[in-house]
Amino acid sequence: MKKPGIARITLFATASLAAILLLAGTAVAQSIQGVINGRNGATMTVQTQDAGNVVVLLTPDTVAEDVSGVFHARKKQMSVTVLVPGLQVQVQGNYNAQNQLVASTVKFNGKNLQSATDIQAGVAPVEQQTQQQQQELAQQQAKLQQQQAQLTAEQQQQAADEAKIAANKAAIAAVNKRFGELGEYNIWDEVTVYFGNGKVTIDPQYNAPLLALCQKAVTVTGYVIQVKGYASAVGSPALNQKLSQERAANVTRVSGTAGPDSLDEHPGSWRDGHQQAGSS
Repeated sequence: MKKPGIARITLFATASLAAILLLAGTAVAQSIQGVINGRNGATMTVQTQDAGNVVVLLTPDTVAEDVSGVFHARKKQMSVTVLVPGLQVQVQGNYNAQNQLVASTVKFNGKNLQSATDIQAGVAPVEQQTQQQQQELAQQQAKLQQQQAQLTAEQQQQAADEAKIAANKAAIAAVNKRFGELGEYNIWDEVTVYFGNGKVTIDPQYNAPLLALCQKAVTVTGYVIQVKGYASAVGSPALNQKLSQERAANVTRVSGTAGPDSLDEHPGSWRDGHQQAGSS
């Protein structure tokens, strides 16, 4: 009568152990539902309503399953490459030591897959267009900065030129004021040029003295160079006037190669007095 009792106790212990193992297996397995919002190689991020973002690890053993159809009658296994952002999925698997959900199966609806694929097909060109626009904007900003730098340099150069012009004007005004206050000029140097009877051509021997006089003048601030032409009393007044004018003009022309060109840097005055010249 004791043997049947022992058999019942052993059977009860075995059944209890099986139930414990079953409960333990159920506790380890996890299932989440959400939308894929990121994909990077073998991992993807699923946005869930309760747990937030969950990192899911896809392995060669992961099964991607299309469960569309009435009562899931037309299940279809597909490559995990179809798991794109925007797709609503149900993931089953176990967590590893890195707190990643190692997916055994990923279920989705084929209609949702089509919508997510269409969205991704539209997102890629938009991202490329955005990157191109950003590059163009960066180029435009660089060009604008270059133009701004060039404009600043031009403004600085213009300011320097205006300052130089203002300084020259001030120097000229000071010289004019000085001339206005002086009753007479101090003669610093002079050159006399002689012409042959009835001639207006300058003898080359006078070129050097004329140029030396003009070069000496531009070394000082405030000078007047006056040229007067004369003629002898022989001949008519009209002829003498013409001779004196041409002689003064030729002297001015020779002296001008060294004198008037320097007036901007050395404010002074150049007077051609041949209009006042007469016979003598």
